[in-house]
Amino acid sequence: MSWYRSRDLAVRYLLLLAVLGLTIGPLLWQFLASIKGSGEAIFGEAATLLPKDPTLDAYQRVFEQVPMARYMLNSLIVCGLTITSQVIFPTLAGYMMSRRGWRGKQAVFAVLIVSMIFPFESIMVSLYLQTQALGLLDTLVGVWLPGAIAAVNVLIMRATFAAVPDEIEDAALLDGAGEWQRFWHLFLPTAVGSLMVVVINSFIAAWDDFLWPFIILRDEHRLTLTLGLSRMAESSLGFDIRTVMAGSIIAIAPLIVLFVVLQRWFFKGVEQGAVK
Repeated sequence: MSWYRSRDLAVRYLLLLAVLGLTIGPLLWQFLASIKGSGEAIFGEAATLLPKDPTLDAYQRVFEQVPMARYMLNSLIVCGLTITSQVIFPTLAGYMMSRRGWRGKQAVFAVLIVSMIFPFESIMVSLYLQTQALGLLDTLVGVWLPGAIAAVNVLIMRATFAAVPDEIEDAALLDGAGEWQRFWHLFLPTAVGSLMVVVINSFIAAWDDFLWPFIILRDEHRLTLTLGLSRMAESSLGFDIRTVMAGSIIAIAPLIVLFVVLQRWFFKGVEQGAVK
């Protein structure tokens, strides 16, 4: 039995290492390529994995010749607006849809499911016309507005609140707890894990969005990071692969930092929700 357990354990670790290599490998190679000197080969037989003469010149060129700080600030503004609206509105909507005695919740649930069927490309013309009518073209608010509320986040919060046993809510009612007290002290603590999922997904979606900012933004000072990186080739940087990779690493770094910061609350919240 001990031999079989050792074999199973070895297979599990090999699979984990394989998944780790497939996940982290491309990012690590991209970072190593971005710190190579201008004379080192990145592709071909002469290329090596580790840089012979590591340098941060590519990162310096990105910030010197492209307004990366402005692009990042614009993306952070959009992400801040998106996270705020995605936390507040789906949480309240999910709570209301999970409560008993509301006759219209099934119809709203059906509408949310149907809305997820249509791709963004099928509605972006109407969204553009509506944004234009509101006078929000070439503004960061116009970038944020179509992603202010996501149906999938409403469904996530609805499922989280619906999992709370009715007996617990009935006990709170007997103790005289009002609607707001039950929501704040009973339901919201069980949704910490789901809220972290909403925050992470909302940040990634807003940070990586390219198509919608590309459609409505024109002013150079209002470009988001992904859109600014796409125009890097049009600048004096040309097609320097090291600079492009350095810009991509800069764009990925906030996503990694966000997950590292929130992972403790994320897994803790999921565990608490499962126990409750």
